[in-house]
Amino acid sequence: MIDISLGHYLTLGAVIFSIGVIGIFLNRKNIIVILMSIELILLAVNINLVSFSIYLGDIAGQVFTLFILTVAAAEAAIGLAIIVVYYRNAGTIRVEEIDSLKG
Repeated sequence: MIDISLGHYLTLGAVIFSIGVIGIFLNRKNIIVILMSIELILLAVNINLVSFSIYLGDIAGQVFTLFILTVAAAEAAIGLAIIVVYYRNAGTIRVEEIDSLKG
């Protein structure tokens, strides 16, 4: 029987966080991939919060994780709505052209 310890969860969180950061830096052209990478980063943080919460026997990390999931869901919904409206107006969602919203 394999015992899963805190180190296993932290390693999983670090791998998922690294994939999210690499996804942001390698693909700066597709806004959907950037949003998914941000979601991966938030997921890695949630894994770490829950694992430390269980390890320490405190429920605060799990409660904070629920708040993060709520904010992440709202961020995804609002972000996608903004992208849809921008696509209808501009005809493209390429990141290089989105900076025309400035000023």
